[in-house]
Amino acid sequence: MGAGTESGVCPRLLTWEEVQRHSSRADRWLVIHRKVYDISQFSHRHPGGSRVIGHYAGQDATDPFTAFHINQSLVSKYLGSLLIGELAPAEPSVERWKSASVTGDFRELRAVVESSDLLSPNKLFFAGMLAHILLLDVTAWITLWYFGTSYLPFLISTLLLGTVQAQAGWLQHDFGHLSVFSKSKWNHLVHQFVIGHLKGAPASWWNHMHFQHHAKPNCYHKDPDINMHPLLFVLGKKLSVEVGKQKMRHMPYQHQHRYFFLIGPPALLPLYFQWYIFYFAVQRKKWADLAWMISFYIRVSLTYIPLLGIQSFLVMFFLIRFIESNWFVWVTQMNHIPMNIDHDQKEDWLTMQLHATCNVHQSLFNDWFTGHLNFQIEHHLFPTMPRHNFHKVAPLVRSLCAKHGLDYQSKPLLMAFADIVHSLKESGELWLDAYLHK
Repeated sequence: MGAGTESGVCPRLLTWEEVQRHSSRADRWLVIHRKVYDISQFSHRHPGGSRVIGHYAGQDATDPFTAFHINQSLVSKYLGSLLIGELAPAEPSVERWKSASVTGDFRELRAVVESSDLLSPNKLFFAGMLAHILLLDVTAWITLWYFGTSYLPFLISTLLLGTVQAQAGWLQHDFGHLSVFSKSKWNHLVHQFVIGHLKGAPASWWNHMHFQHHAKPNCYHKDPDINMHPLLFVLGKKLSVEVGKQKMRHMPYQHQHRYFFLIGPPALLPLYFQWYIFYFAVQRKKWADLAWMISFYIRVSLTYIPLLGIQSFLVMFFLIRFIESNWFVWVTQMNHIPMNIDHDQKEDWLTMQLHATCNVHQSLFNDWFTGHLNFQIEHHLFPTMPRHNFHKVAPLVRSLCAKHGLDYQSKPLLMAFADIVHSLKESGELWLDAYLHK
């Protein structure tokens, strides 16, 4: 049937109702540019993982397909064998509960972005980002080598290396999103180097987690970034009430805005990710990633143990992860936790990203400190766009949001941090009220 549609044979015409019936784990159809594909078997071979493509089973996946792939013509060739038909002429291009006008206008904006070369990277920018990371890394070692290992040089080197880890985190994010090179293989290769050798983490783990987040941000059971709900935290107004009504209580959630400061920013990397990334690489047999990770630990051990000794080195390493963890959590969560968190409402691409993300005001410091993730809205709408172009597309996105009455939020950095705590406090109170209600 798929070959017939490509060779001129009358295609099988399908309705949205038929497509939506195929949304189970074993039976998955989706729509891209009105063509219907059976991905039931392919999802397990999907380079981005089965979950990210499976999250769109029974839905229109045109916009995420366009957003995630830098060579769509090449990828489309692999879809040929999966093609089973197309939407009947009477069927709308998107599901009936989505806004066709919002989707159409966003796709026009996408065409403007492509024609304006806003998806083209400035490689000197990314070379500069890498150079400043390496410079800080070398400076940290020279500080200890030249000034000795007393308290002040030790502290300065630790702060520099914490900054290296945070900034390398933003840089690996660029390569992971295929934002630097025109060919995916070069992005993947350098991504492995930056996240593996400079940070000691597996690229495959990042891909597995992060693309699910982008595909369905703040969607319970689909976005792994909110998997802490309701184990450690209750998130979002609707889900908090839902958990309360179900009489679920794993933690004293009414105090989560307080214990967040203990088990959130300071603990995520040193106490959880530090061991889980090794478990992930071994359990999934990602041996290349594991080799890159080991090269990181060999490098830092040979570099710093001769200067510090094992005990002081371990203290420094923990403090570096502590700094990085706080930096990472506050920056990545300021754009999402205060926003709408719910089950998948199957919204159009623009509306879904606007409901799940917000921006932080632009400044040179904010751009550097957040790796340009202060432009989270633009990044989510155009994930392969190089970050130095976010500020150029932002006015166009803001104008489109105004046209359709969509809330485009941008706030000061400290307010964004405070909103994390405020939202946790609010959702905790909502949970308690629902939990106590007879």
